[in-house]
Amino acid sequence: MKKIVSLVLALLMVVGMFAGCGTETEVEEGNEAKVLTGTGDGFGGQITATVTVEGEKITGLEIDAASETPEIADAAVESLKAAILEAGSVEGIDVVAGATWTSNGVIYAVKNALDPEGNPYPVVKEDEKAEAVATAEATFGLGIQNDGRLGPGSDDTGVPVYSFNQVYAAAVFDAEGRIMSLRLDQLEVAAPNYDGEGMPHLAGWPGQSYNYDENHDAVVDGTLTYDDDSFLEAVAGWQTKRERGDGYKMNSGSWSSEADKFEEIFVGMTVEEVFEWFEKYCSDKNGRPLKEPGEKTSEEDKAKYEALTDEEKEMLADVTASATMSLNDSHGNILAAIEKAYANRKALGELSATALGLGVDSMGRIGPGKDDTDVQVYSFNNVVAAVLLDSEGRIAALYLDQVEVASPNYDGEGMPHFAGWPGQSYNYDENHDAVVDGTLGYDDESFLAAINGWQTKRERGDGYKMNSGSWSSEADKFEEIFVGMTIDEVLDWFEKYCSDKNGRPLKEPGEKTSEEDKAKYEALTDEEKEMLADVTASATMSLNDGHGNILAAIKAAVESYKTVDITVG
Repeated sequence: MKKIVSLVLALLMVVGMFAGCGTETEVEEGNEAKVLTGTGDGFGGQITATVTVEGEKITGLEIDAASETPEIADAAVESLKAAILEAGSVEGIDVVAGATWTSNGVIYAVKNALDPEGNPYPVVKEDEKAEAVATAEATFGLGIQNDGRLGPGSDDTGVPVYSFNQVYAAAVFDAEGRIMSLRLDQLEVAAPNYDGEGMPHLAGWPGQSYNYDENHDAVVDGTLTYDDDSFLEAVAGWQTKRERGDGYKMNSGSWSSEADKFEEIFVGMTVEEVFEWFEKYCSDKNGRPLKEPGEKTSEEDKAKYEALTDEEKEMLADVTASATMSLNDSHGNILAAIEKAYANRKALGELSATALGLGVDSMGRIGPGKDDTDVQVYSFNNVVAAVLLDSEGRIAALYLDQVEVASPNYDGEGMPHFAGWPGQSYNYDENHDAVVDGTLGYDDESFLAAINGWQTKRERGDGYKMNSGSWSSEADKFEEIFVGMTIDEVLDWFEKYCSDKNGRPLKEPGEKTSEEDKAKYEALTDEEKEMLADVTASATMSLNDGHGNILAAIKAAVESYKTVDITVG
């Protein structure tokens, strides 16, 4: 019975998520009570409201805000729920102080349920409506750029601060290579002595330790080290700069709003023209768009600015009113990520897309096993998904990639390594023979070189073998399978056709197959078994295990979208 109820609720959420309309789920003849569902955007993701209405009065309300930060959202949700039920309406309900994003998401979800035409979802503001573009041919690309950072500075004990940055770019290009739509995001992970609140931290692998500023007051409170559980928890808690939301302030707005501006600027340009724009209109010193010179402006930037026409200066004034961050500095190379997206592009078939999403999921891994000196192997995995969605929230195109970074005692050739921050060290298997050759530590220069050398699983190419091909070819197969599905249908497919033990697509049972997987397989129809035989001829890797959660990345991409209006073919 519980499974039936869960399935019904899941189906309600599917229909309400992207169709831009609330959903009536129960209308009994002779009974005026109606149950409607609606969706809104919170701080961390989608918020769903299930609203019971009798006449014009709200008599029941359930809120699903699982993506929100519990410490902030839980009390706000309960307060809003009580206020709405007391009023019998959402009109005149105020947001809860300190939880504005969550409050607005709850209120909009209720409004979407009650009046889907007047309050459509996905939410499209008048100034955010995408211009319709059509092209006979187009490509879809995903780029990931890794860079290390020295600083900012040192903590109050003189220990340097370090971080690494992964910039992600998803882009649609027309037949001439011009950007039709662009989505940017970034993950910056710092040593825990960085005092900025909200910054994702890494103290090193379990067993290592680093100075720790616990309350972000620029004073070190001690050292931080992980056991296995806290390591996994730390990595799972990493948030991209978009996920950090409006709390991540820049000079002229949030990181997200500044990135949005650059996305807008670069539409219509080729990658070469993007680089030319940067070269002409950005500082040679810090990579930021030029402003009218002030006392601290370098002579080189003054000369560069004064060489521009009045029209160009006016254009830059408009840009810097909304975006002042660098496109290429130690915080990350946005230009390189866009360039990689173009280099990695794949042809799109005929489609119509109303949303472009980019999502990241981070997960730690313990193992595989230990080295020959009994020191544990560890890694972290960042799975990245880019999606194009149609007007019904179905996947029109999907692009997957992943960065897996291991401690240097992992003996697999080609695996990106991280020995810790400079000053730390870890066992090192230099020639990948399963025998530790010593320890590896970085100075500043070798740290930067190590991060810059990290390759994604696609970049590792055919040398990265899986059971039925390369990682890339297996990912291609899953991309193909999931086109046409909503995210809930993707999750349902995984639940029905993949092993509960390891997350891999089911195969015809053998001697080592678990009893649970045997029963799951035998419950399928002959047609479903034939479909799985086709899948496992090309893709056998897990969609969710210690190597990374591909499903969560797709879900994050679906929930972190921008509106587009693209027709191909």
